[in-house]
Amino acid sequence: MDWYEKLSEYFPIEEMKSKEHMELLLKEKGDVYHKDEGPYHVMMYAEFDTFIFIDYVWVSSRSRGQGIGHKLIEKLKQRNKPVILEVEPVDYDDSDTEKRLHFYKREGFSHAQSIGYNRRSLATNKENPMEILFWSPNNETEEMIFEQMKKMYESIHTYKDEELYGQAYQPVDEVLTFDEARESDDILARLEKNQLK
Repeated sequence: MDWYEKLSEYFPIEEMKSKEHMELLLKEKGDVYHKDEGPYHVMMYAEFDTFIFIDYVWVSSRSRGQGIGHKLIEKLKQRNKPVILEVEPVDYDDSDTEKRLHFYKREGFSHAQSIGYNRRSLATNKENPMEILFWSPNNETEEMIFEQMKKMYESIHTYKDEELYGQAYQPVDEVLTFDEARESDDILARLEKNQLK
């Protein structure tokens, strides 16, 4: 299986970029967009001057528990910039979503509760609400994380979208919102409550 097949088997279709899109990013934005690949992992990420965005992380189920995910995240943290990623809300019927959140909680990530993120998938045409997690070495505010997410969305997620998919993703202001009064539970704190039950 090549790296793209590994990612597509693990991530839902509405979260996947096409292989052509990722290969174009690696080729034309190779100074920013990177692939870190080994026999048991694939990580796609974008590194900007002021932050890092993790696009996809896949670790082989055969090697889970060996600390591969931890080492990958540590490598990024050493660059001393905020590390940002998207996660789907917890689906209690899918234990993977909960495991993923536990992993990021252990790695010291926070939930950006003020950031709303909802984009329509070009593959399914359905709304796909996601939550933003971030790790911050210098106490960056959620507002700063929001600005960085907007930059990432416009330069990575929607890169040549019309050319690649025949249609464009929604403009960034429709997809990302910032509201300090947003009604959103801290999904990482909620994990603990559920464990205590």
